[in-house]
Amino acid sequence: MSESHNPSQQHTVLRSLGLGLITGAADDDCSAIGTYAQAGAQLGYKVLWTAPVTFPMMVAVVYLSGKLGQVTGEGLFSVLRSHYPRWFFYLVLAGVVTGNTIEAGADIGGMSAAIGILLHWPQWVLVLSVTAVSLVLQIWGSYKLIRNIFRVIALSLAAYIFSAFLAHPDLGGVLKGTLIPSIGFNKESLSILVAIVGTSLSAYLYTWQSNEEVEEKEAAGKHTVRERRGTTDGELRSSLWDVIFGMLFSNVVMYFIILATAATLFSVGKHDINTAAEAAQSLTPLAGRAAGLLFTLGIIGVGFLAIPVMTTGAAYDLSQSLGWKNGLYQKPSEAKKFYAAITFFTLVAMGLNFFGINPMRALVIAGIVQGFSTPPLMALIMAMTNNRRIMKDRVNGRLANILGWVTTIAIFSASLGLVISLFL
Repeated sequence: MSESHNPSQQHTVLRSLGLGLITGAADDDCSAIGTYAQAGAQLGYKVLWTAPVTFPMMVAVVYLSGKLGQVTGEGLFSVLRSHYPRWFFYLVLAGVVTGNTIEAGADIGGMSAAIGILLHWPQWVLVLSVTAVSLVLQIWGSYKLIRNIFRVIALSLAAYIFSAFLAHPDLGGVLKGTLIPSIGFNKESLSILVAIVGTSLSAYLYTWQSNEEVEEKEAAGKHTVRERRGTTDGELRSSLWDVIFGMLFSNVVMYFIILATAATLFSVGKHDINTAAEAAQSLTPLAGRAAGLLFTLGIIGVGFLAIPVMTTGAAYDLSQSLGWKNGLYQKPSEAKKFYAAITFFTLVAMGLNFFGINPMRALVIAGIVQGFSTPPLMALIMAMTNNRRIMKDRVNGRLANILGWVTTIAIFSASLGLVISLFL
């Protein structure tokens, strides 16, 4: 009997469908929304080309991360811990956890500001409320519940597509900006470029996707590494198409956020915005109340998805690094240290909002931090997925290697370009 007619295989594929959508939607978190909005407001249509260019890169990094989890039956940092020197391993861990926490804090602030447009409550009340809801979902919600809620929330990002059309963009400028790459070699342009690359290829995507694959195997009753280890050609193909769909969704949303703010804010000379919520408010008089409302709802919806992805992702990384029992399939009483780590990272992220940091600056800085932490991690993923000791006969093929190394070089180049621009 062929794989396509195997009922259990079909059940696995159907259960897994949408994991890429969750990861793609989490990629368009409040930090990403703020970065893309700032890019459109500051540089206009001429940065639209970054969306189609980053799409194959996003597919490559997320697919390879998921493949690592499928083949090894372990999360990314669990594999790293087993195969690399501890000093190097902990250096990577520090960078990734720091980036996750800063970005989660920026997301809590951005989301609270967006809710403040609809509910005129004190900002501190909104920050505490968002944090509390996020913690309740992560600690007392089962993996299946969280996965299904995330799938629904992900669809809220479609709001940005509609808001862009309501902004009445200039078709000529859109086509030129999409098809003709343009890079300004100055600190402002390169900072935005690195932030776009960093936030669209954020390190938390790698760990989340690999851990989701492990969680799916746990949900199927495979509770030991030995049981989880290994995958089939059919499962890898299913994963690839799921990732392609999820990253395409994420990339289209990215494109239309830039388009909406370029057509409105950049066109009227408003090149600096202080918060993601301000971007939403600014769209209202220029593109209509519906566009501004849709932009706001998109920030709120994806925030409830992205914050747990980042703080739980940081807890996964720390727990796997220290050998703690971890996983959302575990009850809090069974994995106390894992859930304590989730709580700790969420509270630290919340605390960042009480230091008077400009929310939009924090969003862009978070993207830049991810931009610098991503290159070494991507290089490690390429090394691991080409290592036969780790992957056995599932090492990368030629196309995966080409896309993976081009992506790695592009991320390194963008970061290096920013560093050089700072000294010129």
